[in-house]
Amino acid sequence: MSTEKTIFAQLLSFIPRHEFDKCVARYDGDYRVRSFTCWEQFIVMCFAQLTYRESLRDIETCLHTMQSKLYHVGLRSKISRSTIADANETRSWRIFADFCHVLIRWAETLYQDNESFKLDLKHAVYAVDSTTIDLCLSLFPWAKFRKTKGAVKLHTQLNLKTLIPKEIDITDGRCHDVNILDRILFELNSIYVLDRGYVDFERLFSIHVQKAFFVIRAKKNLRFRRVYSRNVDKTTGVQCDQTIKLTGIMVSKEYPEHLRRVKYRDSKSQKVFVYLTNHFELAPETVAELYKNRWKIELFFKWIKQHLRIKAFYGTSANAVFIQIWIAISAYVLVAIVKKLLKLDQSLYTILQIFSVSLFEKTPLNQGFFNANVTVLDDPIGKPLSLFDS
Repeated sequence: MSTEKTIFAQLLSFIPRHEFDKCVARYDGDYRVRSFTCWEQFIVMCFAQLTYRESLRDIETCLHTMQSKLYHVGLRSKISRSTIADANETRSWRIFADFCHVLIRWAETLYQDNESFKLDLKHAVYAVDSTTIDLCLSLFPWAKFRKTKGAVKLHTQLNLKTLIPKEIDITDGRCHDVNILDRILFELNSIYVLDRGYVDFERLFSIHVQKAFFVIRAKKNLRFRRVYSRNVDKTTGVQCDQTIKLTGIMVSKEYPEHLRRVKYRDSKSQKVFVYLTNHFELAPETVAELYKNRWKIELFFKWIKQHLRIKAFYGTSANAVFIQIWIAISAYVLVAIVKKLLKLDQSLYTILQIFSVSLFEKTPLNQGFFNANVTVLDDPIGKPLSLFDS
């Protein structure tokens, strides 16, 4: 790449601009806009994300110090706090949500060869869960959660083979996790790993009807009768592998088919777990291992809360909050894409740290640049959370 371009300009050049323009046109984002287009808004918010800006004043001050370099990045308009605030209030957050999913689909294709998933399964495996982002209820009165507390929820399907989120949905804090199952288009023969907060047999039967599979941890008050028991090797940790029929008055109607019940004792913690699944072909050890892999979505949530700028928000409306979250995730996925395309050895955390202090340097964006800038930049959360490592 040309050394006349800044690191930031080179990073933005990886973005499929035609796909971004499609998303803008879909929601008339630039209708009657004379200055500060959606593209410029995206650039400014990405800058804020990558350099860890905490407020609109912070963004404005930093960009003004780089005034001579902004034109070549793609910023033609005068940047002010009010301009950014107005755009975040009035432009539809769906523009940036749609574009984020464009980047996610691209990243998924790049990370198909991720070796962190050890199970030999032909079809996709997804962990479904949510995390809560706390908000001040007096400042964000629309973000209802509890009586004196506000929040939004980030509902995520994480592809356990690629460690890339397949789908992300944002709701207010009151939305119960299980309701998100109504919005998912379940893929044929794919496996969905769920915590017991998602136990709703009517919705689980809907997954079964759509010819997809689920693995979910059972609640303690499950009422059932045993139909058949398979022989198991208890030295593997599997205590029993049964075919069961639900016997509760309501649940027997909500899930009229047989289920599989696997009881497993973890050798390290000595805790006993009971799993339910509609997949009768998997080895019982594989069922237990699938649920163990669910911890990766917890690490994913911990990582993004640590490294994305989603604690301090630049606006108080739902639209402004959603835009900031979607662009934060977009910037995160974009850096993961660049890491893969340039075959960078550094962790995503290290790359983000380097970007935070070098966006306006004029040097080729390649492996040599990152090697020259790396000292000791270990992820404070720990090695297992360095997602997207090859």
